[in-house]
Amino acid sequence: MDIQFKETISTEEQLREVLGYPTELVTRKTIDHIDSICQSFIEESPFITIATSNAVGQMDVSPKGDPPGFVKILNNKMLAIPDRPGNRKADTFTNIIQNPNIGLIFLIPGIKETLRINGTAQIIRDESILKKLECEGKPPTFAIIVHVKEAFMHCAKCMIRSKLWSTDSEPQERTIPTLAQTLVDHSQMEMDIQELDEAIKNDEETNLY
Repeated sequence: MDIQFKETISTEEQLREVLGYPTELVTRKTIDHIDSICQSFIEESPFITIATSNAVGQMDVSPKGDPPGFVKILNNKMLAIPDRPGNRKADTFTNIIQNPNIGLIFLIPGIKETLRINGTAQIIRDESILKKLECEGKPPTFAIIVHVKEAFMHCAKCMIRSKLWSTDSEPQERTIPTLAQTLVDHSQMEMDIQELDEAIKNDEETNLY
């Protein structure tokens, strides 16, 4: 059933009437390069999200994780991100080929602020770069090069609200379906869920790099 909304915001003027404007500090916090502060954050980060879009504007956000510092700083305007074994769907890659614009968020466990970087990207296979990105003796097959246009720190409010890094609460039992169950349901394929679950766990243990 379609839902019809009566009060929608369709112009920036309407938005600003309610939201107001950012302070000068906020508007001036964005820089166009990797400085020593951004460098320290990137070198400590084990997890990022990558936002890309195809030629017609369909969006995708992909998580990437590795030991801290897995994203390498080539210079103050350029980053290199390794590609590790996955499902070969390659949404990020196909999007970059069609539309080079890219957005990154860097996270560090326990740190409430995040680092955001925006720019353009390209896919490379230069051996000298892939060598810098190897892990457990295995270089990636591809690397994403990000040409930095914007870099800025994001405040802690979302982390505080979500209690993402909070250790106050006891660990909870999993209440959401497993990946195996989800894949079977969403693909509508006849597969044994237990066998698929075991295959996924085996892949996670033997095919990380």
